[in-house]
Amino acid sequence: MFNIVLFQPEIPPNTGNVIRLVANTGCRLHLIEPLGFEIDEKRVRRAGLDYHEMSEVYRWPDWEIFLRQADAQRLFAFTTKAHRSCYDAEFMAGDTLVFGPETRGLPKELLATLPTDQKLRLPMQPTSRSLNLSNTVAIALYEALRQTGFTGLA
Repeated sequence: MFNIVLFQPEIPPNTGNVIRLVANTGCRLHLIEPLGFEIDEKRVRRAGLDYHEMSEVYRWPDWEIFLRQADAQRLFAFTTKAHRSCYDAEFMAGDTLVFGPETRGLPKELLATLPTDQKLRLPMQPTSRSLNLSNTVAIALYEALRQTGFTGLA
C-alpha cells in the first residue's frame, strides 16, 4: 500500500479524482490543510462519485503534524523542479508520494528537507509548465504499483 499526500490542494475535482483513485488502488490519501475548498463540496463529491466511503482519507492541520503522527515512511516529492524521473526511482510498498498545490507546487522549504534522489518529476516537454495534478498522481502511483507487482489488485 502507498500513501498519497496532497499538500494544500486547491481544485475540488482534482481531489475528487484522487479520492476515486485511492479507493480503487487500496491506498491512503492524506490532505494537508489549508484546503482551497470544503471537502464536502459538490464538485469533490461529483468527481469522487460514491468512492469517498470506500477510501481512507485523512486530514492534517499542517505538514509538521502529518510528519509526526502519520505512518509515512519514505517520502517522494513530485515537482517540476526535480531532475530525476519517477521512472528512475525504485518504489517500495509503504512509500509516501507527495504532491503540491495546483497553482504553485510544493514549497521550497518542504523540498529542501528531502534528499535530491527523493524529488521526482514526470517526463514532459521542456517548454511545458506542468501536468494536471490528478493525472500526475495517477501516473506516479501506477508506476509505483507496477514496480511492486500490483499487490492486492486484480
